[in-house]
Amino acid sequence: MKVTDLITGNQRTAFSFEVLPPLKGTGVSALERTVDTLREFAPAYINITTHRSEYVYKDLGDGLMQRSRLRRRPGTVAVAAMLQQKYGIPVVPHILCSGFTREETEYVLLDLQFLGIENLLLLRGDKAREDTHFRPTPGGYAHTTELQAQVNRFNEGYFVDGSPIKAPGTGFSYGVACYPEKHEEAPNLATDLYWLKQKVDAGAQYAVTQLFYDNAKYFAFVRAAREAGITVPIIPGIKPLTKLSQLTVVPKTFHCDLPEALTTEALKCTTDEEVAALGVEWATAQCRELMAAGVPSLHFYTVSAVDSIARIAHNIY
Repeated sequence: MKVTDLITGNQRTAFSFEVLPPLKGTGVSALERTVDTLREFAPAYINITTHRSEYVYKDLGDGLMQRSRLRRRPGTVAVAAMLQQKYGIPVVPHILCSGFTREETEYVLLDLQFLGIENLLLLRGDKAREDTHFRPTPGGYAHTTELQAQVNRFNEGYFVDGSPIKAPGTGFSYGVACYPEKHEEAPNLATDLYWLKQKVDAGAQYAVTQLFYDNAKYFAFVRAAREAGITVPIIPGIKPLTKLSQLTVVPKTFHCDLPEALTTEALKCTTDEEVAALGVEWATAQCRELMAAGVPSLHFYTVSAVDSIARIAHNIY
């Protein structure tokens, strides 16, 4: 089933969450614990992130360094297959422009199609750590809309080189990302909405937001999107605060503001445990307000927050 069917076919607000493939060589036990903790809330689907390779340096001694590329979190396709087979929960792998060529993307699409996975989240992805700005991978794409065009052509029965697929399988449906407080590279929100409209017009069936802590900004973003002619579901992304360090890390990393009321209370905390308790309280109130406003789904980012998300889910479902 398509994500849009999964989130609109419920009488209650749908619940979903995002996981990361395990670090190379660490096994899947931590990932399974995450799913085991959250599956009692009947997730409509599970998102699985994808990560590009990056440069790493090895000290060879005598002042010599060896530079090589490493993917620290491989296995998105394998993780998707494992979760779908073990838990029977629909999965939504991320497909990136960043770090991947057209041909590599095509092979991923073929593998996912063989596995019967039909939902994707298409993203440009972040710049490489060594770059000052985003640069497309040689043979890859600079924009999500270009990636969408490849998936659309694949759905129509054509490989990236234009040759026909002899036995086309079931096509993919997909969503894209959006940013209530605008993407960090967008000059203004109007430009950001223009590109979201382009992605929707190109075939995106829904959008999921970057994390945010101020519902007023989400509601204003949705109103502006509707005025711009964007009618697809806009799913709010939620990540509770869990650590003192996140007071500075979250705004810097995710380019979102912490509301003054949240910051005031967080600055009173002296331990991570106190911040986590505040994070649960704040996110619970956020979710209740969003649910009262009729959002079709809530999507949770689980990194360092699984136990908090379970507590929030117990509060709201």
